[in-house]
Amino acid sequence: MQIEPQIRFRGMEPSASIEEVVRERIGRLTRFHDRITSCAVLVEAPHRHGHKGRIYRVQVDVTVPGLEIVTGREHEEKRAHEDVYVAIRDSFNAAQRQLEDHVRKSSGYRVKFHPETLRGTIARLVPEEGYGFIAAQDGREFFFRRESVASEKQWSALTKGVEVRFSEHAGAQGPHVSAVTIVS
Repeated sequence: MQIEPQIRFRGMEPSASIEEVVRERIGRLTRFHDRITSCAVLVEAPHRHGHKGRIYRVQVDVTVPGLEIVTGREHEEKRAHEDVYVAIRDSFNAAQRQLEDHVRKSSGYRVKFHPETLRGTIARLVPEEGYGFIAAQDGREFFFRRESVASEKQWSALTKGVEVRFSEHAGAQGPHVSAVTIVS
């Protein structure tokens, strides 16, 4: 981390043990992103609610290049948060998940690839064999099987010249398609 974290207490006396736990959790966050530029933590004990115990709220505000993460702002009162350490755990776990997601997305690691949806028309259909060919708008031709069509009803409605949407995939014997649906 590039700067000293700010730990504040509101509605309660500062506690060395709580501050130690918060600092340890901040240290864990630096394992997921080494360029944390700021970190502010607010540990708050709102006023007592009649017969209920105190519901603690822990707000974690972490800034990294390209993202600011703020957790612990929810307004619902969780009975588990009558324990300040549970409130700390939940807020830091939420911050950690968001930080992990940001690192994953920014590095391209394990981001699911969705093939582009293309359009074309049915060029040839061999219904007795359960396959056909689609002529794409860019002039290419794609093979498809009956199983690649969205439903049996749509398979029955396919004829030469019907406009369809589909996803392209590379195959051992050339390009093929999946998710074939009729354009309404």
